[in-house]
Amino acid sequence: MSFPPLQIVSGERHLTLRYDVIEADVTRVREIVESTGFFHPPEVDVAVELVEERLRRGDASGYFFAFVELEGMAIGYSCYGPIACTATSYDVYWIAVHRDEQKNGIGRWLMTLTEQLIRSREGRRIYVETSGRPDYLPTRSFYERCEYVKAAELPEFYGDGDSKVIYLKVL
Repeated sequence: MSFPPLQIVSGERHLTLRYDVIEADVTRVREIVESTGFFHPPEVDVAVELVEERLRRGDASGYFFAFVELEGMAIGYSCYGPIACTATSYDVYWIAVHRDEQKNGIGRWLMTLTEQLIRSREGRRIYVETSGRPDYLPTRSFYERCEYVKAAELPEFYGDGDSKVIYLKVL
């Protein structure tokens, strides 16, 4: 399923939505994810690897993207895909907005768009995972504001004092 680019005007800003992954996204995703200050280098590498996998394998990779661009530069993105061996469940693997563009509603808008894209693919359940560390409270609060409910918490999953928190939204 292919979606055409979409122009959005938000005040004085002209944002573009793009769904195709291009070679420049390898570098730009790294920059976006690093700018947030939340992720360790191995986590940033995973975000980049998903872009590279999509470039190599296309839809067969199981990774789908939505990019928000401002003046031709990606300022945020989401990566999502169907969960293997499920009928209608999807993961949102990444949703990130460059630090300079946060607090403008782009993340929430991007999450809503991602949910619509998943729904268009017959998805009915969306899961997102994050850290239980105190510094991830803003991330968990974001998911809750987007009407995700905490479905599970796995203690010490990522390391000592760092649980995995799993959120769910039923469409």
